[in-house]
Amino acid sequence: MRLFLLLTMAALFFAGCSKTVQVASLQPAEIDRAAEAKRVAVYPFRNDRIGLSEKIESKAAAVRVDGEPWFTVVTRQELEKILDEIRLQESGLTEEKKAAEAGRLLGASALIDGVVTAADVDDTYYYETRTECVDKKCKETREYKVSCRKRRGVVAAQVKLVDISRGDIIHAETIRKTATWRHCSDGGTALPARQEILDTLADRVADAFVSKLTPHYVYHSVELMEDPDIDYTRDQKQLLENALEYIEHRRYDRAERLLGMLLASTGEKSGTAAYDLGVVKEIRGSLKEARSLYLLAERCFGEPNELVDAAIVRIERAIEAREAAKRQMAR
Repeated sequence: MRLFLLLTMAALFFAGCSKTVQVASLQPAEIDRAAEAKRVAVYPFRNDRIGLSEKIESKAAAVRVDGEPWFTVVTRQELEKILDEIRLQESGLTEEKKAAEAGRLLGASALIDGVVTAADVDDTYYYETRTECVDKKCKETREYKVSCRKRRGVVAAQVKLVDISRGDIIHAETIRKTATWRHCSDGGTALPARQEILDTLADRVADAFVSKLTPHYVYHSVELMEDPDIDYTRDQKQLLENALEYIEHRRYDRAERLLGMLLASTGEKSGTAAYDLGVVKEIRGSLKEARSLYLLAERCFGEPNELVDAAIVRIERAIEAREAAKRQMAR
């Protein structure tokens, strides 16, 4: 009886371990108008003791979309040189207008400006209760307290992207990032240093702002179909098994060929073959072919299928998002 239960549990465990793959989907920039501002200057932020403006500048310069730089970033040295000249000639202008004029002279289409409103790390002390055995068999226990420290960091900033030629704000927001670490006297992991915390949170603020201005990829975990949905011959079962093996090793070219052979050999009657081939096409960026295959799988099954339904919804959104991102990239 016990062996039977163990075998049953094992069967249920392995049955739940379905093969999954990661599918990337290109998404447009959240701030659509930011696609017009591809040459930018980053003005030094006010109250910036944590180097936030430098982080935003470096992250903007590092953005790649389909292997190509998204931004052309005016260097800090170029900006400061022109600013010094403007300060001498136009003393009546505000610093923001001077920065915008400097950006215009350098050919920038937009200026990133901001102010750091919080950059703090605080410690709080408290006690936690522990329990230990009094005797070897642990029949009796006792409680004792250990001293602990909670370290909380916060970085917040008001950041904006300004259109230099129009003089209006493309996007502005307040970004706040916090994190908490704990350490007790009986623990082995030390708390991170204060500067390390501020540096980490400043990175998160910079990432949050820059990511909204650029097209980017999101990733979905997609489940494969591993079982035939119709009567397969031995050769067809082998084709499916080999294709899944190639997918697992990221040999999508080979998997695509084998699944194409499998689908053709069934007279395009196998929903499993059509679906898995659709997943491979989606991975390889052939979204419209993937959509056709998912619709074929839907017809093959003839009734609602959870994986196929999710794939059709996902692929429609992916096609729409990619087209929007491509329009932004063409500006």
